[in-house]
Amino acid sequence: MYREHWPLVCGFLLRRTRDPHLAEDLAQETFVKATRALLGWRGENPAAWLLAIARNVLIDHVRRRRIEVALPDPGELGVPPLHVASLDVRDALDRLSEQHRRLLTLVYLEGFSLVEVAAMTGRKHASIKTAVWRARNAFADIYGAPE
Repeated sequence: MYREHWPLVCGFLLRRTRDPHLAEDLAQETFVKATRALLGWRGENPAAWLLAIARNVLIDHVRRRRIEVALPDPGELGVPPLHVASLDVRDALDRLSEQHRRLLTLVYLEGFSLVEVAAMTGRKHASIKTAVWRARNAFADIYGAPE
């Protein structure tokens, strides 16, 4: 399991930490926790199980290292102010089916790749790609529709 899923787990953590050394440390911790929890594993998709453990390890790491940094003014960063459009996007997401909302949230808000979503759901990459395409079309129909 380690050899087969190391690239997926390490890549997932690397994309979120942007630090190769930290990602490797967290990936090692993920496999240690997985080894300890192996007796409780119910045989579901191993990639999804490992990614869930990796996500929890990352969350624990962030909580342990809670460092407060003063944020610069959004204007200095060139970040536009919150617009009504962002509320419209959230409203459109809320009106989607649960499956479409979950797919779009995983890919666009949580940053999972299509391969990672496929591993988490136990579906093939091509079917996830098609499902995301359909979810985007459903979102576009709702978002563009006048109220």
